[in-house]
Amino acid sequence: MTDTTDASHATDAAGTAAASHTADVTAATAATATAGVTNGAGAAGAAGAPSIPRPPRPGDASRAAELAALFPALHAPQYWTWGRYDAQFSTVLPPDELVTNIHLVGFTDGDRVVLCRDDRNHWFLPGGTREHNESVDSCLIRELREEAGARLLGEPVWLGAHRCVTDDPVPYRPWQPHPEKAWLWGWADVTVDSVPTNPDDGEQVVEVRAVEPDEARRLLLDGHEAWWGELIALAVELRSRPR
Repeated sequence: MTDTTDASHATDAAGTAAASHTADVTAATAATATAGVTNGAGAAGAAGAPSIPRPPRPGDASRAAELAALFPALHAPQYWTWGRYDAQFSTVLPPDELVTNIHLVGFTDGDRVVLCRDDRNHWFLPGGTREHNESVDSCLIRELREEAGARLLGEPVWLGAHRCVTDDPVPYRPWQPHPEKAWLWGWADVTVDSVPTNPDDGEQVVEVRAVEPDEARRLLLDGHEAWWGELIALAVELRSRPR
């Protein structure tokens, strides 16, 4: 099930963060920056806890800086109006306990990206909200089936995460961390071998389409900020590199 207020489905996210919370998010990101880029993941289909974070590797910090320079819109401070969140992306992964939402750039039929369209004619990447005591891997597997009728063909590779801080007085769900949380983004090879299950409390998907990355960026940018296009480009870039 996906949040009905999910940032992947919101169309009113502003591009500039409010200064007070941006400072909090930036500080939280900086505190873990020495960990470098983290791309580890648990075994596909496993119900246990994922390997987030993994120990840093030599060169991680320099690669994080390189990717920030390549994708400036993605790494810029953001304000997500729908949840009153100041958000900051980093390729440094957050602690597992902060991750509330997981989304995937799923590649199928070679280099095509899987997108979903809901009954509001809104295109988005499959993914959604983690349930209480649900592992990252289990959440991803469930959301792929619910929204795209898809399943993993290999382990997900984590691109990074948005660290978010809100001034809402209570969390979206009682068990979620508050006021700070994290949105995890990844890529993986998938296959679309069924239809979306469309649970009653989730978005109602009316179309699943596999498109070339340029077309995926075009569709996502209709109603999204520019950083969504860079998120797809980051997934394509890291998928092309040795792991």
